[in-house]
Amino acid sequence: MSDIQVGVNLEFIRSSEKSFRVGIETAARLGYKYVEPCVATGYDLLALGGYYHMLSMEDDPLEVKGWLDELGLKPSAVSAHAPLMRPEVGVPYLTKAIRYASDIGAPVVTTDEGIKPDWMSDEEAFQIMRYTIRQVMRTAERYGIMVGLEPHQQYTVRQDTFLRILELSDSPCWKVNWDTGNIYLGGKADPYQMLDIVADRLCHMHGKDISVRQSEERGAVTGTPVGCACGEGVVDWPRVIDILRRHNFQGVISVECGTVDQAERSLKYLQGLLGQQ
Repeated sequence: MSDIQVGVNLEFIRSSEKSFRVGIETAARLGYKYVEPCVATGYDLLALGGYYHMLSMEDDPLEVKGWLDELGLKPSAVSAHAPLMRPEVGVPYLTKAIRYASDIGAPVVTTDEGIKPDWMSDEEAFQIMRYTIRQVMRTAERYGIMVGLEPHQQYTVRQDTFLRILELSDSPCWKVNWDTGNIYLGGKADPYQMLDIVADRLCHMHGKDISVRQSEERGAVTGTPVGCACGEGVVDWPRVIDILRRHNFQGVISVECGTVDQAERSLKYLQGLLGQQ
């Protein structure tokens, strides 16, 4: 039995214009055991109307935990991408997400650095990120929640600057959420060599494949919300799994794809690679 599990990010239900509740019911029906909710501050009218999967952190997290328990699902992480270079946004957003994750039983909160304001220099950006991360880690350590840095923007798709951000805090809660698709599209680093370098700090992974057509954007973008079904794109999944196993990763690969059909095919493909079928 593999210690690597397969989950799904709720983005897979977004194109269906359905609610979070429908999303987790669909995930359970497909055979997933882990899901990754996306959370936001405030309220989204589309989400309130049942047309969108986003959860508001203003609502009761224990109600959400009850829904997951009813379906036999566990949260692998909470997706709470907040701009680290804007502490007035990032600190309250991430600290609230940490408390929310603790309440629903998710061990991880995922984030990236966000987009750098035009007026900010690189040195200023790293100093501000250092402040944000260290402030957030105080809450993360109190709650025992890991925060995973994801390749997604200008600094995190480069190996040198990704590692520099990791070094801004020595907290045991400051970890890595690898995204196989974003790092490929960024085109600034070897996706497999870089994974090998950071794998010992890995707490969670986004299983995102990139179609041959979308791969034409490589080097021109730093990421994408969702990919194609795992195993149907350019990502070398056997090589990814080999790296994870060599580093004794014991966590969840959370599939990030765009449709229900893709989520179903991704689960079957990854379970096959992991010997779980």
